Amino acid sequence: MNEQLAQNPGLRIGTAPDSWGVWFPNDPNQVPWERFLDEVVASGYEWIELGPYGYLPTEPHQLEDELGKRGLKLSAGTVFTGFHKGEDEWKRAWDQALNVAGLASKLGAEHLVVIPDLWRSDATSEVLEARTLDDAQWKKLGAGHDRLGKALLEEFGMKQQFHSHADSHIGTTREVVRFLDETDERYTNLCLDTGHFAYYGGDNVKLIEERPERIGYLHLKQVDPTLLFDVLKNDTPFADAVTQGIMIEPPQGIPDLAPVIEAVANIDSEIFAIVEQDMYGCGVDTPFPIAKRTREHIFGCTHLARIS
Repeated sequence: MNEQLAQNPGLRIGTAPDSWGVWFPNDPNQVPWERFLDEVVASGYEWIELGPYGYLPTEPHQLEDELGKRGLKLSAGTVFTGFHKGEDEWKRAWDQALNVAGLASKLGAEHLVVIPDLWRSDATSEVLEARTLDDAQWKKLGAGHDRLGKALLEEFGMKQQFHSHADSHIGTTREVVRFLDETDERYTNLCLDTGHFAYYGGDNVKLIEERPERIGYLHLKQVDPTLLFDVLKNDTPFADAVTQGIMIEPPQGIPDLAPVIEAVANIDSEIFAIVEQDMYGCGVDTPFPIAKRTREHIFGCTHLARIS
């Protein structure tokens, strides 16, 4: 066992503001950012994501001080894109990148998690566009992400990690695989979100085994398999599904996290695995005990997990 650990120390396990119910930069019902940081430490984590830009301080020295005095480090930031809509989307994406990657890279983060626009609004549940893309839109999507990934590498030394998502155009296994086929692994790889991939029936371990070269980052979460069938049958908007508890505390849901962590650790032990349980709308006292129990579960179910 000691020799195995020396060869493969396992993945760095962190957490994110999403696990504290944070979806927006400013929402009076969300956990204040200082409390979030303090509870991350009390939960036993060292790595965090930036969350929505503007939730944590955006002045680099202030953020560095706040993280530093708590012994925390930053793994990634997040932006939102809609490249399938055409060339006009480039400015929107790059403006976000200048802010988010500009800040995160100053604090040592090497990854930018990129989430596609949803076809159904997560704020109002309004249907905004068709649920599927045509061939021309797929081409625009792939080209836009490769352009963004190349620019991020050249400008900030950061890697783009694409995040498939419920209520988006890239959610099912076939859609995720087509996205990989439409993009260049030099510039675009996956933030494999275990819960969102399972939301549409995806087999996380199978994808990892079949496309190991495209796994660059992990979001760890579980979906409630009993509630999921009701959500899909009733065409429940994702935001409503979240408030109903579709993303559930491990180990009560799927997929089993240990095989996912172990499969990715065998690809590259430098890949981050960030716990990101969608909990928007929860009470401010709810996240902390869940975060602590989740960390304890992960470290109890596999030896291929580490804090730093």
